[in-house]
Amino acid sequence: MMKKLLKGGRFTPENYSAEIEDKIQKYRKLGYKLPPRRVIRTPEQIEGIRESAKINTGVLDCVAANIREGMSTAEIDKLVYDYTVGHGAIPAPLNYEGFPKSVCTSINEVVCHGIPNEKEVLRSGDIVNVDVSTILNGYFSDASRMFMIGEVSPDKKKLVEVTKECLEIGIAAAQPWARLGDVGAAIQEHAEKNGFSVVRDLCGHGVGIEFHESPDVEHFGRRGTGTMILPGMTFTIEPMINMGAYDVFINQADGWTVLTDDGLPSAQWEKMLLITETGNEILTY
Repeated sequence: MMKKLLKGGRFTPENYSAEIEDKIQKYRKLGYKLPPRRVIRTPEQIEGIRESAKINTGVLDCVAANIREGMSTAEIDKLVYDYTVGHGAIPAPLNYEGFPKSVCTSINEVVCHGIPNEKEVLRSGDIVNVDVSTILNGYFSDASRMFMIGEVSPDKKKLVEVTKECLEIGIAAAQPWARLGDVGAAIQEHAEKNGFSVVRDLCGHGVGIEFHESPDVEHFGRRGTGTMILPGMTFTIEPMINMGAYDVFINQADGWTVLTDDGLPSAQWEKMLLITETGNEILTY
C-alpha cells in the first residue's frame, strides 16, 4: 500500500512555493480541515494522471461515436474494453472488488454501477450514463457522460441538461482555498431550484494514485464547511441528480446496481479535476 501511495515520489513542502506553504500552515493553525499530504500530487504524478486521462476521454469519445438505439450494454462494454486495452491501458472497473465488467452502464432509474449485459438493449426514450475509468502505468482517471437515445421526453431531457449544469457549477466552485462544502452547496442549490434532488448516499472522490482516495466530494452541503481544496489535489465531481426523491437502494441480486427508490429517472455527469494554484484544470471529458 505504501509503495503505491508514494508512486512518483513523496510530496514535500518543496513542491509548493514558500508563499503557498505559509498559507497552508496559517490555515492549519486556524483549525481548518486540510486534506492529507498524500493526496497532493507531485509533478511526475500529475503527468502520469494526465496521460491516463487522455485515454479515458478517448474511450468516451469512442462510445459517443457508436452508441445507438438497439445496442446492448454488453456491446458498450466490449467497445470500452477493446479501446482501453488497444491503447495499452486497463479498464479500472474490471474485477474491481468483484465488479465483472469494464464499464458501468446506468439506464433511466439506475443511478450508477449498472452492470452491462447482452439482454439489456437501448431503446428510444432511454437516458443512459456511461461511466469509464482507466489505469495507465499505474495512474487512474475517471469520467462519465449521459446519452439520450432516440426521442427522449422533455422531462428526461431537462434532467440530463440540469445535471450537466450542476457539474459545471460544481467545477466553477472547486477553486484553490475554497471548501468542498462550497462545491456541494452550489450543486444542491441548482438542482433543487429546478425541482430535482441530489443523491446523498454516493459522492465524488479523490482519484489518481488509487481508484478511490480521499477526499469524499459530496454534491450537497453548506458553504464554508468541509475540507479545504488545495493546489495539487485531483478528484472527481460527479453529481447524481434524481427526478424524484433522493432515496436510493442497491439491487441485492447483483450487489452493485444502485436504483432510485421511487423508480423515477436519474442522471449523472462526471469529470476529473486537477486543482492548480490559480483555479482548476479539467483532466477528463
